[in-house]
Amino acid sequence: MLNLDTPIDYLKGVGTERAQCLKKEAGIHSYGDLLEYYPFRYIDKSQKNFISDLSEDGAPLNIEVKIEKVEEIGQKRVKRLSAIVSDHTGTLELVWFKGIKWIKPKLIVGKSYSVYGKVSRYGRKWNIAHPDIEPIENQKASYSLQPVYHSSEKMGIKGLNSRGIERLTGHLLSVIPKVPEILPEALRTSLQLIPRDTAYRKIHFPSNNRELKEAKARLTFDEFFFLQLEMLMNKQIQQKKLRGFVIDKLGDSFNGFYHQHLPFELTGAQKRVLKEIRRDLASGIQMNRLLQGDVGSGKTIVSLLSMLMLLDAGFQGAIMAPTEILAQQHFEGFKELLAATDIRIALLTGSVKSKEKNEIKAALEEGDIDIIVGTHALLEDNVKFKNLGLVVIDEQHRFGVAQRAKLWKKNSTPPHILVMTATPIPRTLAMTLYGDLDVSVIDELPPGRKPIKTIHKTEKHRLSTFGFIKEQIDKGHQVYIVYPLIEESEKLDYQNLMDGYEAICRHFPLPKYKVSVVHGRMKAEDKDYEMQRFVKGETQIMVATTVIEVGVNVPNASVMVIENSEKFGLSQLHQLRGRVGRGADQSYCILMSSYKLTENARTRLETMVRTNDGFEISEVDLRLRGPGDIMGTRQSGILDLKIADIAKDNQWLVLARKKALELLESDPMLKKQENRQTAVHLMNKMQGKSRWAMIS
Repeated sequence: MLNLDTPIDYLKGVGTERAQCLKKEAGIHSYGDLLEYYPFRYIDKSQKNFISDLSEDGAPLNIEVKIEKVEEIGQKRVKRLSAIVSDHTGTLELVWFKGIKWIKPKLIVGKSYSVYGKVSRYGRKWNIAHPDIEPIENQKASYSLQPVYHSSEKMGIKGLNSRGIERLTGHLLSVIPKVPEILPEALRTSLQLIPRDTAYRKIHFPSNNRELKEAKARLTFDEFFFLQLEMLMNKQIQQKKLRGFVIDKLGDSFNGFYHQHLPFELTGAQKRVLKEIRRDLASGIQMNRLLQGDVGSGKTIVSLLSMLMLLDAGFQGAIMAPTEILAQQHFEGFKELLAATDIRIALLTGSVKSKEKNEIKAALEEGDIDIIVGTHALLEDNVKFKNLGLVVIDEQHRFGVAQRAKLWKKNSTPPHILVMTATPIPRTLAMTLYGDLDVSVIDELPPGRKPIKTIHKTEKHRLSTFGFIKEQIDKGHQVYIVYPLIEESEKLDYQNLMDGYEAICRHFPLPKYKVSVVHGRMKAEDKDYEMQRFVKGETQIMVATTVIEVGVNVPNASVMVIENSEKFGLSQLHQLRGRVGRGADQSYCILMSSYKLTENARTRLETMVRTNDGFEISEVDLRLRGPGDIMGTRQSGILDLKIADIAKDNQWLVLARKKALELLESDPMLKKQENRQTAVHLMNKMQGKSRWAMIS
């Protein structure tokens, strides 16, 4: 009996040294890992060329040639390997700059080879650098699309370049019997998906594009289906295991505030989300809800009203923010809203003095505080609650899972959880990252808010931009001017900021104009002092790095100027733009950039000018950057997808979630005989082991 968990060391042609290299460089530990080390592209060997077909730089060429001459050229440090090759139409040079020692012995003068690579011109001569080369007699006739695998220099030295991986994979597929099926047969046939065994064989060695497409479709569906199945099963288990506090009636805290002290009418979207939250609280199951809402959509008031729902039942609420500035803003806002009530609220951050901190902790444990607003300080072990009922986590992607879990454990029965984000997440990404959470969306801005007008300007418009800023200040408004902050060039960024600050001060001189400056090198108290001056309206211009991306709410600020805007990601540009447009007046976002822009940078700026819709922006961002960069999930391993692509394969993801839901509705614990192999594969996956089913 053969098991795909078998260590890669035992595969013929591997051995100890190669096994160590495969494990370290490519993460290939077992037969199964090698099977899932998919090609990243394919060479179409059905299209043959001649040397005379050379026409432009970068064009791929697939030729059959004879080697005329092989020589090493140059000194030790700048040595290259050159091979002159020919066919009946002309000659061409092949060049290698690396791996010369092990490539040279394989090049035999007078022998015929199949060569594939991109041509380039050097002076008057054409050449191919580091081509894919193989003796004609070694070519397999069984497939015309040759797989190309990722490799590294260390792998290449061990003979584990793309060709080496191809040979090992071919050998593995020749010795293993049929790979077992893991999808219920009825599901597989209804979707017209090819068998799993066929998919693995065709993804590595497809005869044509149709076979390749079928194999990709099957393996993509598998990845998404089991990811969704795992999340939904976890949610199912959690709901059975974690009972929540039942809040089936609303008392005076909520009703009194809602009917007598709420200073504005809620939007339809806010009311809908509150109903969803109330339904969760009354269900007897612990709430785990993600609240998405664009910048300025009113998530904070929803979080306050949610906490008020629990107070009359004797529970406490906590809201945790990623920065002191944001925590302070929430606290001040809540305090103002709750001023006419007897609800007790406190702020706990790292900068609170020791004596006051101890008093807050004691009051919290005694139950003398109803709502606590804080930062990471709330996670400290000595912060205890009398009866914590609801935890709200703002800008949730800035907290790790372990950090969030600490708050959940601060009660004998886990509290209800509401996580909020103002970074819109594409639907498919939310489905993948937060598939085990219920999702609410506030997709409506409060009435009276005017859409922010976004304009793209280059350096030649600098003086007219300054003139526009003066007009806005003369109308009584305030202005942000933001500079990028890139860790790799911190000194240069700081210099750019200070140069910009000096230029602003020259164009906007005292005493008429006052300018604040905030950057990462300042002490916390100095930063806070400058921020507060701007918040209070004592300065009209705030020159800053991206520290103001989250946490400053100044309704009087009507202009956001983003310098070097081409250096910012779409999500960051959208967040920065959201710092203005908080009042009833028309607001503007001016994107300053250089004349020369990359294609991606141009797409980002054009998207910002075209739309204010954060969800549309997030979809473009997903296409440009991929899911790992957007959510920082490369570190978390959540999106460890080997073949599926969330941005390109979203239709498969939506279908996979639908089918996973249907399967669990008909067989919640996957007990039916026809779902046995699915259950085994899922269980192995959920245990964190890529155990694969036994095959014989």
